[in-house]
Amino acid sequence: MQKCVTDITEIPAKDGKLYVSAIFDCYDLMPNGLAMADHMRAELCCETLKNASLRYPEIRGAIAHSDRGSQYTSAAYRAVIQKYGIVQSMNRAGGRGHDNARCESIWARMKEELFYHRGRKTEHYKIEELKFMVWRYFMSYWSNRRICSSIGGLPPAVKRQRFYAAVAVARFAS
Repeated sequence: MQKCVTDITEIPAKDGKLYVSAIFDCYDLMPNGLAMADHMRAELCCETLKNASLRYPEIRGAIAHSDRGSQYTSAAYRAVIQKYGIVQSMNRAGGRGHDNARCESIWARMKEELFYHRGRKTEHYKIEELKFMVWRYFMSYWSNRRICSSIGGLPPAVKRQRFYAAVAVARFAS
């Protein structure tokens, strides 16, 4: 992994708000780290990085792009970035959506496909139900079955498998 994007999205629930934080690999759009909570404090983003490091140790050395939200400029977040050997990148001015467009696009697709297209209102579900739905969407559907045109019409896991297969062939051939 060389570059990734990270962001938080808010989902209104019957019993409050769910905040989802994720870090996506720019090469294959795989959700390498995911964390959810009823708050959007820096700890949520730190948990996302911890989960990414556990799931995908190759994140060390990657450039992680985010907006300039207070979570990403906090001392706690910067300490975790350093702990996992990730290089932090941010837009120069806060609030410029196009700087994190890839992440925003993934959030929009998730909400459209999981809720709006199906006529579901997020406010009809409790936070715990939404957590399950979002987790399943990203870890099962998005990763393994969702066709992503920006990565050649493949699901992220297939794109990643093909990359590692090509690396293995190249190593064997040399």
